[in-house]
Amino acid sequence: MISEDYARRVHCEAVVIDTHCDSLACVLRGERPLHERSSIGHVDFPRLKEGGVTGQVFACGVHVFGARSSQPTQLFLRMADTLHQEVEACKNLALFATTGAAIIRAKQKGKVAAILGMEDGAPIAGDLGILRMFYQIGLRVVCLVWGPSNEIGDGVSKRTDSGNGLTSFGLSLIREMNRLGMLIDVAHLNEKGFWDVIEHSMDPFIDSHANARGLYDHLRNLTDKQIRALAEKGGVVHAVFTFLDADPAKATLERVLDHIEYMVDLVGPEHVGIGSDFDGLSADAPTGLEDVTCIPRITNGLLTRGYPEDAVKAILGGNFLRVFRTVTEKIALNQASFA
Repeated sequence: MISEDYARRVHCEAVVIDTHCDSLACVLRGERPLHERSSIGHVDFPRLKEGGVTGQVFACGVHVFGARSSQPTQLFLRMADTLHQEVEACKNLALFATTGAAIIRAKQKGKVAAILGMEDGAPIAGDLGILRMFYQIGLRVVCLVWGPSNEIGDGVSKRTDSGNGLTSFGLSLIREMNRLGMLIDVAHLNEKGFWDVIEHSMDPFIDSHANARGLYDHLRNLTDKQIRALAEKGGVVHAVFTFLDADPAKATLERVLDHIEYMVDLVGPEHVGIGSDFDGLSADAPTGLEDVTCIPRITNGLLTRGYPEDAVKAILGGNFLRVFRTVTEKIALNQASFA
């Protein structure tokens, strides 16, 4: 039996990073700010602090009611500005992070590192100059596609998947992201595009929110072959709080832990993390993970299942931090750490 004090200590010592939430859209819709604690939705800075979360990737998804905005570049800029403004309004709790060193600094200061991400590369508009400008305002994690195809490639969907891989622009984008130090995210990318990233990226990359298709055969989950290839590249797949089971009643903390355990059994604890998809879940949050304050239950659950401290800390965020430092700071993969 794991004591609460032991689990609390491990969680407090860990660098805890959630690699995907859609909370900026909630702010833009006027539902709530991030700098004030709310009982609505899943994420805000006070609740991130309560949940012991060191870093949060805030995805800028350029979709309205499931369809891509007619002005994706403008919408992305509005969302990026929103994150900057929310961090500015919450300096006592948050700081804007573009490097692993900044995430470590946030941990040391007891703050939440806010990391700017993009969900769907449509705002880049087929122009590497725009990508470079996005880098200048702090964009570091780019999910290449979402749903319908864009100038980069195609999303994993029976309705939209053309079966084609990355476009010629998509391949040039991969090269430029590698050069700049931007982290590639293959969530939502179709399988042909995934293998193109495997072949052409010089850097490790992530899937920010996906589970194991071997445990639940859903299009958004990764096959065993994909998980192994991503790990061999040095990357990390982050267990998501949806796409858990065909039976909605089984959407629970324990089922999230099942997916983590399945992927760890495939590739080891060095290549698995957490990407909640809070405020963007396709259904209700899993029982036991109702909002971000519940993240310590994952720590407790992993320890209860017999995982050693170092493995738990790696899954909670150390693995993402390793890859993020490797990519954004060009630290050799075998030297990157969160120590």
